Amino acid sequence: MANSLQGKVVLITGASSGFGEDAARLFAKEGCCVALAARRIEKLQSIAAEIQQNGGEALAIPVDVRERSEIDRMVQTVLDHYGKIDILFNNAGFGGVDWFENFNPERHIETMMRVNLSGTMLVTHAVLPSMLKRRTGHIINMSSVAGLIAASLITTYSASKYGVRAFTDALRREVSPFGIKVSGIYPGPATTEFGKHLGRTKAREKIPWSINVHMTSEYVARRVVDVAKRPRRSLVIPGWFRIVTTFDTLFPVLVDWIFYFMAKKNHRLD
Repeated sequence: MANSLQGKVVLITGASSGFGEDAARLFAKEGCCVALAARRIEKLQSIAAEIQQNGGEALAIPVDVRERSEIDRMVQTVLDHYGKIDILFNNAGFGGVDWFENFNPERHIETMMRVNLSGTMLVTHAVLPSMLKRRTGHIINMSSVAGLIAASLITTYSASKYGVRAFTDALRREVSPFGIKVSGIYPGPATTEFGKHLGRTKAREKIPWSINVHMTSEYVARRVVDVAKRPRRSLVIPGWFRIVTTFDTLFPVLVDWIFYFMAKKNHRLD
């Protein structure tokens, strides 16, 4: 049986585009009060204004999830404004596709890990006490199929999303006795602004590092809202990707060989 989301307060990070933006609109249509958080305040204000014009309730808050002081201010702003946070959708993140030695250490290792993994953990850490106090809440963490199967060319991204997966599972087992649900979302490739910002590297152009499933951002966002209505521990999108991840679990040596020959054929060392 689906839970009603009417009147729920939802905090969404990475809400200025992609899954976060679409989820914000969909949560608002369900009657939620939506707190939109990201670095691009102008974009957030535009989305919030659109939601309000359509009869919804939205609040735009600028935040850099790498900065604890900004996270604390964001959470306190939501609590001061709405008095509670019922659902936290940790969605902020970015990726990169290239051979590992070509990555920029600052952006594609340090910053990516801080945004994708540390940011998720720090935002959760700031929100969790209020949920524990009320003995209710739902934390939804955006991971990726890259958090289920580690593929070439997305080494740091995969590492960050494996971390999100581990954090999600560990936290669920820690807080479930106190009425708090924790869910992990594992989408495959989708058409979003995220993909446009990956960069046009030679490796990305030459190697079919991902499967084009023509999945839209709005479709993934609808599934996120479904998880909020019907809480579950994890959701792989699309469902048939579970075949791929199960194959990797059962036959890891074979998968190693597939990636071995791919790298052997396409990687040109100077």
